[in-house]
Amino acid sequence: MYTHKRRSKDTFHLSDISPCLSLLLMADMFRRVVRASKFRHVFGQALKNDQCYDDIRVSRVTWDSSFCAVNPKFVAIIIEASGGGAFLVLPLLKTGRIDKAYPTVCGHTGPVLDIDWCPHNDHVIASGSEDCTVMVWQIPENGLVTPLAEPVVVLEGHSKRVGIVTWHPTARNVLMSAGCDNLIIIWNVGTGEAMIQLEDMHPDVIFSACWSRNGALICTACKDKNIRVIDPRKEKIVAEKDKAHDGARPMRAIFLADGNVFTTGFSRMSERQLALWNPKSMEEPISVHELDTSNGVLLPFYDADTSVVYLCGKGDSSIRYFEITDEAPFVHYLNTFSSKEPQRGMGYMPKRGLDVNKCEIARFYKLHERKCEPIIMTVPRKSDLFQDDLYPDTAGPDCAIEAEDWFDGKNGEPILISLKNGYVPGKNRDLKVVKKSNVLEGKPAKKAANTSPAESKQNEGKLEELLREVKSLRDLVTLQDRRIAKLEDQMSKVAI
Repeated sequence: MYTHKRRSKDTFHLSDISPCLSLLLMADMFRRVVRASKFRHVFGQALKNDQCYDDIRVSRVTWDSSFCAVNPKFVAIIIEASGGGAFLVLPLLKTGRIDKAYPTVCGHTGPVLDIDWCPHNDHVIASGSEDCTVMVWQIPENGLVTPLAEPVVVLEGHSKRVGIVTWHPTARNVLMSAGCDNLIIIWNVGTGEAMIQLEDMHPDVIFSACWSRNGALICTACKDKNIRVIDPRKEKIVAEKDKAHDGARPMRAIFLADGNVFTTGFSRMSERQLALWNPKSMEEPISVHELDTSNGVLLPFYDADTSVVYLCGKGDSSIRYFEITDEAPFVHYLNTFSSKEPQRGMGYMPKRGLDVNKCEIARFYKLHERKCEPIIMTVPRKSDLFQDDLYPDTAGPDCAIEAEDWFDGKNGEPILISLKNGYVPGKNRDLKVVKKSNVLEGKPAKKAANTSPAESKQNEGKLEELLREVKSLRDLVTLQDRRIAKLEDQMSKVAI
């Protein structure tokens, strides 16, 4: 039974003052709670089934990477593969049901853990695997028509599985990899050389590694709960914060455009947290927020043009987004996109791949158990004209400096392009690798022994024979893969 509690004479209530004054007070309170922002009404929308990529066996490997990488031409997805590691590369328009026999990138001998598209060439992608190698691949202009098993270059230097690969944002052919051997290697892909090895900086597994906007610094999150800002060319830790998040679950750390560091992690009570740090003074965070008690790792995706951070939790069915500003509390909650199905991974489209005519400010590629579903984030606007405030000039595909210049100590800011007339992709040049002896090994290259013309001819014959044998074996493997896929299809129909 409901009983009305009588108010004490000492208590104060809005009804005790004049209605006009109470309205003014409420309006002031409302202004404080609801901050003016052009992104406050951003809404997410999942595309229809015919615009999804269906019947994909998304990888089940236990590693907290996004399992998906996207650029304006292709979507790449790490998949389950028997007898090694593989990932799919699909042209963006290749939606609908994907045939089980669709060709894959399949050169790794262990499961693929991470993939990343080169920001300066939409046909070049890097992959890291449990087989301890990093491979760089060149994708044909219209996508794959046969399985791709031969990478442009294999980068060997890690002694344990490679869980992170990420390209330099402004220097051509510079790639960073981090492995479970607690080692970070920075490669010159154009020569196949390991130029920098950051050893003895991380006592445990590296959860994440990220470049700064101009690529001068990197920030890492480690299992020892520390966040580190590192100058890789000086091989020196510039800033470090111990126990950035007290929880034992994995953390993530990314650089923002202003040089601050944004982190996600867990509290001692297993609450998910996000925090903002100034690398010049890391004793205390600029801002800390508790979110919820879910146990999925929060993957942050950052839009440097709008200062919006999107958080996608592994196993969650939602994407939350926050705006980062100079005014307290610095990290402002905007909204949440929710759906029914949990996400296994997530791809994030670069700004130049968005539809500016529809006021699309972000596009995600959500991985389900058996499909990939695009989700578009839109700012509602009545005008059909180009919205300058939503689309400031953004990082284009041109690199600012060459790899050799960066390793010599030079920095280059991203070369910006306007999206006013939409992004028109240029001609991508093929990745060429000129192999050199590894500078870190310091071993002189062995001189080739003098061989007679007869021996040379004999060697050529042996090489041709070996190549024919390799080709026949590859054809046999492809045939067996198709047979296995056909049998799996038949078994699934029988099970139904």
